[in-house]
Amino acid sequence: MSISKAYTNDFQKWWRPEKGTEVTLYQFMAKDNVPFHSVLFPAMLLGANRGYITVSHIMATEYLNYEDGKFSKSRGVGVFGTDAQNTGIPSDVWRFYLLYVRPESQDSSFSWSDLATKNNSELLNNLGNFVNRALVFAKNNFSSTIPVIKPLEEDYILLALCTRELKGYVAALEKAKLRDGIRHILSISRHGNQYMQANQPWVLLKGSDEDKIRAGTVIGICCNLACLLATLLQPYMPDTSERLTKQLNTSTIVITPDNLEIVNLLPAGHKLGEPSPLFAKIELTRVEELKKIFAGKQEESKNVTLDETMIQAELAKQAEKVRTLKAKSKDKSVWQPEVDILLDLKKKLALAQGNGPVNITTQVPVQQNGTNGEVKKLEEEIAKQGSIVRKLKESGSDKAVWQPEVQKLLALKKQLQLASGEGIASNEKSTFRTDLLNILVSPPLDSVDCILLKSCARVCSIHKPAKPRLARITNLIK
Repeated sequence: MSISKAYTNDFQKWWRPEKGTEVTLYQFMAKDNVPFHSVLFPAMLLGANRGYITVSHIMATEYLNYEDGKFSKSRGVGVFGTDAQNTGIPSDVWRFYLLYVRPESQDSSFSWSDLATKNNSELLNNLGNFVNRALVFAKNNFSSTIPVIKPLEEDYILLALCTRELKGYVAALEKAKLRDGIRHILSISRHGNQYMQANQPWVLLKGSDEDKIRAGTVIGICCNLACLLATLLQPYMPDTSERLTKQLNTSTIVITPDNLEIVNLLPAGHKLGEPSPLFAKIELTRVEELKKIFAGKQEESKNVTLDETMIQAELAKQAEKVRTLKAKSKDKSVWQPEVDILLDLKKKLALAQGNGPVNITTQVPVQQNGTNGEVKKLEEEIAKQGSIVRKLKESGSDKAVWQPEVQKLLALKKQLQLASGEGIASNEKSTFRTDLLNILVSPPLDSVDCILLKSCARVCSIHKPAKPRLARITNLIK
């Protein structure tokens, strides 16, 4: 809605249309955003009771993976928007490939080798080759002019095949099946390549006058198909469409569901522009270079993913064990050892995910009952670190970015507590307080977290400075 408002002052005509005005709202998103946009936001609009339209079609995608793993900005795995500009690969090739592998019905993967293969086979050898052959042949043999077209039965068969692909293209886009649409484009150019190869106009030109007329018909039809392709490419590859349109010395046509017949777009006598290649080959050496540049710590990430999966399985099993013991017995001595194991597993999982607490033993040790200078210095560091954490959270940064800074802040507070003589004598209490703080800064809470919080609360309540925080815990676990 805000994008619509920024685009036009008449945005209310779209979001609050007058009676009798039909507006269809399409929304594109990843599958994890569907609940909000399909249920919550429409409910808010209906509740406002001000005539807002609600979404008609939600086009949700699955996940796009990277090579054999996942994209990870923090580990440098994968190529992102700013990086794509520096690869030397044209933006239209990026658009083409990402739409070609768009995860519309199931997860798909980005692969550098596949990107090169699709560019070299589909764009360069199929689409680009067909268009360039037709225009160069017209330039060299017909003075860049569309010859007279006298179609035969086999020409009508070609046009029927291409019309079928055109109808499929329109139907796919009507249903927002973007990946299918681009395949219909490539099918048209493939039909054109096969048609030219079967008729061999370069051989016909050496024959009789009738053969030369036939060669002109073949090239005229191929140039008209190139004009159709320029229009169909526009939503997918706008730069390529514009360049091809310029080479054809024409403008893109308007295609509607009521205008699906392939007509003579470039009449006899139409003067063509200067042909030039639309695509360039991506060499395998370049592919290997790009793989290395954007590989990050991929091998390490595989191990981390494996470890993380194993820990999660153990964690779920241990959590169930704790719940069972708590339900059977109120005796703390029975279930407390299992809770300790559960806490340890949660720490291991946090470390495996890269969000583990800072190792306090690596910090410069501060003696208990430290001097006022030490305390003051720590208070200044805490204030500075607190400011860093607030700015990172307010900027909307990912948790993976600000979580390590939160852990540093907690470590500094721990040192201040020791320096000011407020440390907890019992190692058990100290462990519980650390676990409690880790839980509090890592919402949302699940049922296992609530068990841990209740356990921590019992220990923290013994220590007077923990009582204000105890009230917060009580509210969280009610």
